[in-house]
Amino acid sequence: MDGYFCPQNMEELNKRTICPACGNGLDNVFFTGSERMFGLGGEFPYGECARCTAVFIREVPIDLGSYYSGNYYSFREFRQSGTVGRMLKKMRYKAYQRGISLKDPVYFRWLSLLRGKPSDRIADIGCGNGQLLGELSYCGFQTLHGYDPFLDSSRDYSGFSLRKTDYFDIEERYDILMFHHSLEHLADPAAVFGMLEKILNPGGRVLIRVPVTDGQVWKEEREYWFQLDAPRHLFIPSTKSIQLMADRFGLELYESEFDSLDNQFWGTELYKRGKPFAGTDIKKEFTSKELNSFGDKAKLYNQKQQGDQACFYLRKR
Repeated sequence: MDGYFCPQNMEELNKRTICPACGNGLDNVFFTGSERMFGLGGEFPYGECARCTAVFIREVPIDLGSYYSGNYYSFREFRQSGTVGRMLKKMRYKAYQRGISLKDPVYFRWLSLLRGKPSDRIADIGCGNGQLLGELSYCGFQTLHGYDPFLDSSRDYSGFSLRKTDYFDIEERYDILMFHHSLEHLADPAAVFGMLEKILNPGGRVLIRVPVTDGQVWKEEREYWFQLDAPRHLFIPSTKSIQLMADRFGLELYESEFDSLDNQFWGTELYKRGKPFAGTDIKKEFTSKELNSFGDKAKLYNQKQQGDQACFYLRKR
């Protein structure tokens, strides 16, 4: 099996009972997940750490790549902006830097908390179709590389490049690394954090956006939780496990915030009804009132730090 989803030592991690984040092997809980996004079914063994509450797959499927085929969301076609669109997006970012808000996209906040500069070398790990890198190039960022082993091939665009490369094979160094919902697709999180020492420049920053087991939905719904996403999600941390790994590998966790969405509710409910995410029209499953209430509830959960995903900002000490 190719790709960064393959851990450093497959034999050691397969059928594991020890948490890959904190190393705990006492009183861990084991359960079974099923592929529900496309309704493929199957049974995949998982564990939940009794110490840091991270969730981890116990055995990585040999054919894991096959679960990323078809309409998996991260490989939709890249939408390139025209000349006028690029100019307007660059002007919007410059206005944001001057304190003027013009319907700012969410990545402006990420860049602000990362102290991003146009001269920074930036890598997006698990970049998918590279849409975010394209948007950053329109804002004036100059050195942008995406890495994803499940790309059909490496390719170059105007302003950024995508590389069909395993995370552990990266040789260049960067000022900013971004993991936008890609850490959960890596089987060995400790090895991921250890690699940061090699590829982060002094003073380098890291953004990790990831599902977290702090979420109330996980605690209540367990294997029906939308973001368990078996078998693609190999490791799902808690805020505690992120802090433990940061401390272990000499990183400072200087900012974090919950950014969960309404899909934690309606996606989970679909799975409880035996319906897949792909191909199901949620407007036929839920009323407008229900969908609005899911959105309001997501905002409340984020405020209470009970949402099912979060952003973590780290820097090299």
